[in-house]
Amino acid sequence: MIIDEKYLITGMSCAACSARVDKAVRSIKGIKEVSVNLLTNSMVVSYDEKIVNSSKIIEIVKKAGYGASLAEKNTTIDTKKEELKDVETPKLLKRFIISLVILIPLFYLGMGFMLGWPIGILHDHLLILASIEAVLALSIMIINHKFFISGFKAIIHLSPNMDTLVMLGSSVAFIYSLIMLILLYVNHFQGASSMELHEIMMNISFETAGMVPTLITIGKTLESYSKGKTTSSIKALMDLSPKTAILVVGDTEKEVLVEEIKLGDIFKVKSGMSVPVDGEVISGTSSINESMLTGESLPIDKKEGDLVKSATINQNGVLLCRAIRVGEDTTINQIIKSVERAANSKAKISQIADRVSGIFVPTVIAFALLTFLGWYLLGGDFVRTHISPETNLLSFSIERAIAILVISCPCALGLATPVAIMVGSGKGARNGILYKNAEAIEETGKIDFVIFDKTGTITKGEPTVTDVIALEGEKELLEIAYSLEKESSHPLAIAINEYSEKNNITYIKIKDFVNIPGKGLSGSINGEKVYTGNIKYLEEKGIDISKHVNEIETLEKQGKTTILFAKHKDLIGIIAVSDTIKEEAKEAIINIKKLGINPVMLTGDNEYTARYIASLVNIEFVVSSVLPEGKEEVVNKLKKEGRVMMVGDGINDAIALTSATVGMAISQGSDVAIDSADIVLMKNNLNDVYKAIRLSQYVYLNIKENLFWAFFYNVIMIPIAAGALSFLKMYNLAPWMGSAAMALSSVFVVLNALRINLFNPNRKTMHKKKVNIPTYLSDMNNCNVILEEKSMKKVLKIEGMMCMHCVAHVKAALEGLKGVKTVEVSLERNEAVVELEKDINDKVFEKAITDAGYKLVSIE
Repeated sequence: MIIDEKYLITGMSCAACSARVDKAVRSIKGIKEVSVNLLTNSMVVSYDEKIVNSSKIIEIVKKAGYGASLAEKNTTIDTKKEELKDVETPKLLKRFIISLVILIPLFYLGMGFMLGWPIGILHDHLLILASIEAVLALSIMIINHKFFISGFKAIIHLSPNMDTLVMLGSSVAFIYSLIMLILLYVNHFQGASSMELHEIMMNISFETAGMVPTLITIGKTLESYSKGKTTSSIKALMDLSPKTAILVVGDTEKEVLVEEIKLGDIFKVKSGMSVPVDGEVISGTSSINESMLTGESLPIDKKEGDLVKSATINQNGVLLCRAIRVGEDTTINQIIKSVERAANSKAKISQIADRVSGIFVPTVIAFALLTFLGWYLLGGDFVRTHISPETNLLSFSIERAIAILVISCPCALGLATPVAIMVGSGKGARNGILYKNAEAIEETGKIDFVIFDKTGTITKGEPTVTDVIALEGEKELLEIAYSLEKESSHPLAIAINEYSEKNNITYIKIKDFVNIPGKGLSGSINGEKVYTGNIKYLEEKGIDISKHVNEIETLEKQGKTTILFAKHKDLIGIIAVSDTIKEEAKEAIINIKKLGINPVMLTGDNEYTARYIASLVNIEFVVSSVLPEGKEEVVNKLKKEGRVMMVGDGINDAIALTSATVGMAISQGSDVAIDSADIVLMKNNLNDVYKAIRLSQYVYLNIKENLFWAFFYNVIMIPIAAGALSFLKMYNLAPWMGSAAMALSSVFVVLNALRINLFNPNRKTMHKKKVNIPTYLSDMNNCNVILEEKSMKKVLKIEGMMCMHCVAHVKAALEGLKGVKTVEVSLERNEAVVELEKDINDKVFEKAITDAGYKLVSIE
C-alpha cells in the first residue's frame, strides 16, 4: 500500500541541503516520490509501506547530516499555527544585533589602521591592536557558531552546503590573520622595525572573519522574516477558524470546543458568530458572509435545507444546523490542506534548480581553490603590473578565494520556486481558487484548450420544465415521470420533481430501479416496465419513436432538453426542460479567448441543445451526446494537439477531469468531481477560470524571474569575486562586500515572490499565440458536433433487391439522407455499406428503404 507522510527536517540551510536530503531519501528502495521544501523545512514522502517504513526514512535523513521527525497527523488549528509560528527570526535578529555591536569597533579598528583613521595610541601598539581585533572576531564567530558547526558537519557527510561556504570564508580569513598575528609577535620580539611590523599588520584581516558571518546573519534574518510573510496566507486562513461552538442537546445549550463536535450533532449559530463546522440548516433563516472562503462580497441567504460552511459568518438571524463535516473534513481545513499541499509540492521547472543545487557548493569550493592557486602561482606579474607592486600576493589570492566562497548563493536557487508557489497558492485561496499542487499552478498558465461541461458549469444547473407532451394521458405521464425521476439526483430529474410536486402529482413506489449514467432510468410500476431517457436509450429498449422525431427536433432546436418516457414498448410522452446560462459565462469565454485559448463545450446533451447553449456564450466548438467515457476520449484527442483543461462539476466529469492536463471543478459540484480535480473553484463563477489561468501565468513568470536572477547573480558575481575584472581596476571586491551581496540575493528572490500578492488578474491581459485548431474541430458550421475523429460506417442488410435497377434505387434513397457521406450497395451480399458524417437514427434508414420499395432486415 502506498502512503504519504510529512516529515519536519532540521539543519537545512540552502538548496544544496534540500537536494542532499532528496537524493538520500530517493536512494531507499520502495520510495515512490519525494518533495523537500526548503521554505517550510519539511518533506513529503510517498512510499510502499510493505518495503520501507518511517523509521528507515528518518534514519537515512540523519545519516545525511540532518534531523528528521514525523509530523503529527490530524493536528488542531492551534497546533498548526504553532508549527508555522516564526520563532527563527527573533533568534537571528538577536544574533545579528550582538554581532553588529561587536563588528562596529572591529571594522573601525581594522579599516582605521589601513586608511589612517584616528584610533589613538593603538597606532603605535600594533600587538595590542591586532590582539583586540582577534578577540572581537573570535567573539562574533562564537556567537554565530551554528554556521561553523553545520558547515563542518556537512563536510564530514560529504554534502557541503551554504554554511560550509560561510565557515570556510570566515575561517580561512581568521586562520590566515591569526598566522599573521603570530608572525607579528615573533618579529616584534626579534626586534623588527616598525615598517616591517606595519607590512605584516596590513595583511591581517580579522574584520573579514567577523564581517562574513555578521552580514550572512542579517541576510538570513531578512530571508527568515520574508519567508514568514509567505506563509501569512495560511496563517490568515487558520485565524478564521472558530475555536468554540454552541452545541444543542435536547433543550439545553452548552459551549464546547469545535474539536468536540461530531457528525450529526446539532449546533446553533447566532448573529455575528462564525459557523464552527460544515452543516445543513434544519431551522431558521439568515444571511451568511462567505467572502473569507470564496471572495464573494455579497452575503448568501440561507434557509432550511441549505448548507453552511465552517469559518463563514452569520450576519443576522439564528440558524440551527446539523453537522455534516467535522474536523479535518470541514471546508476551512480542506482549504488549508490544499494550500499546504501546493506549498509542499514541486513544479517541473524547479528540477533545473534541483540539479544545479546538488553540485553547486562543491563546484564553488573547487573554483575558489583553483582561483587561489591560479593567482598565487601564475598571477604575480599581473598583480605587480596592474594592481600594485606592493600587493602581498598571498593575501590577495586568499582574499579572492574568500570572496568567491561568501558571494556564492545557493539559497536563491532553492527559494526561487517554493516561495512563489506558496505565495501564489495563498493568493488563489484568498480569491476562492484552490490549487492542489505546484504542477497545477505551473500547467494552468500554459493551457491551449479549455473544455467546459454544460450543465452546472456553463449553465446554472437549475433547469425548469417548459413543455409536457402526453401521448396517452398527462396525469399518467407525470406520475411515471415523478416516480422514476424521484430516485435520481440529476438536475433534469430535480426539475421534473419540482414541477410534479408543484402540481400535486402522486408518487408511486418504483421496483427494480436501474440508473444507467448518460442514458436513462428504468423500473417497474404495478408490474409494468417503465423507461425514461434519451432517444438512444429508448431505441435500445426497442421503443419506436420515429413518429415523433420531428417534434423532438423542434423542441431541441429551441435549446430545450427532451426527456422521453415509455411504458412497455410504447412511447407515452415527452417532457422538455430548459436551463439558463450563467450571467458571467459569455464574459468569461471572451476573456479566455483573449488569452489565445480555444474553449470547447463537451456535454452528454443532444446536438441541438448543445448548439443553442454554445451560441449564447460564443463557443465555436461543441462535442455533444457524449457518455462519461466518451468525454475522456475527446480530452485525450485534444491532448495530442496541446495542453487541455477540463472544467466540470458532475460525477460524469470525473474521468475527463482526471485525464486532462489540468482538471478544474466547481465547489458546488459533486465530491467525486472535486476529488478528481487539480483546482477547485470555491465560487460558482466562470470568471474564476480566467482568473486562475492569469494567476498561474503570473506565478510561473515570477518563478522564471527568480530562477533567472539566481542563475544570473551567481554567473556574474562569482567571476567578479574571482578577480575577472582586475584589469579594469575592479579587483577590490572585498569579502565583506560579497557577504552583503549574497545576503541580498536571497532577500531579493523572496521579495519578488511577495509581489504576487499585489497581482490583479483584471489589470492587464497576457496574450499568447493561438494554437492551431485540430482538423476535427475545424468545420464551416458554427458549434460543430464532433463525435469521432474518423467517419462512422453502418452495414444495412436489405431484402427485395433483384437487379442493378434495385441497387440504383436503394443507393439513391440512402444518398438522399442528410448526413450520409458515401453509399456502396452490393446485390450479391444484399447489403449497403453507408459511411456517415454524423450519426443517423435507425428509423430514418428503415423509412428510406421502405419508401424505396424494399425491406430493411438489420443494421450493423
